[in-house]
Amino acid sequence: MTQFLLALALFLALHMLPAIPHLRARLVGAMGRRAYLVVYSLVSLLALGWLFHTALQLDFVPLWDPAPWQAWLPLLLTPIGLVFLLAGLTSPNPASITLRKPGLTPGAITTITRHPVLWGFALWAGSHLVPNGDLRSLLLFGALFVFALLGMVITDRRSRRRMGEQWADIARTTSILPFRAILAGRAQLRVDRPLLVAILVSALLTAWLLLGGHAALFGADPLALATA
Repeated sequence: MTQFLLALALFLALHMLPAIPHLRARLVGAMGRRAYLVVYSLVSLLALGWLFHTALQLDFVPLWDPAPWQAWLPLLLTPIGLVFLLAGLTSPNPASITLRKPGLTPGAITTITRHPVLWGFALWAGSHLVPNGDLRSLLLFGALFVFALLGMVITDRRSRRRMGEQWADIARTTSILPFRAILAGRAQLRVDRPLLVAILVSALLTAWLLLGGHAALFGADPLALATA
């Protein structure tokens, strides 16, 4: 349990780093933007891998009985989460997490939600929490799910202070809840290249995972669980 808690703390701390402007600016100034993004991405992936490794070492303690309908949640929501995550990382977004340079026109994904990366994590973690009815999954996916939701609130507060008067325009044309701004008539759904690429990559990754990739990585076949 100690290693799991350390891995979780490291993962959360790494993902709080971009929200600290002065520290992030110093790292970018010292390393250069491209090197910073490469190093940060690699370290984040390694931290996530360590987190999963330590979680799998915990004892299996069942909390609720699995049911076939539960397995459909990750099948339906994870591909959407992947689209949000990939489009969010590759699209300009002045109000939330992105790998793109600031000052560019916000990407199409921001018309759906201004926190696509965090929603990607939330959909992935939340949908995997339900069919994995054991303590270690609750600790792992539950912590990531809560972190993603709280991250939206914290990021909004910091963006409001940082952007000043510009925040009103962002808040008027975007929303935290996906599609809320569009349904309210405050934004118009559009599609751009990062969103199209994200949809294509998500479809390919989903196909690979369902055709054996998920079983090879995690020892579980999602389709078999959903049709059991």
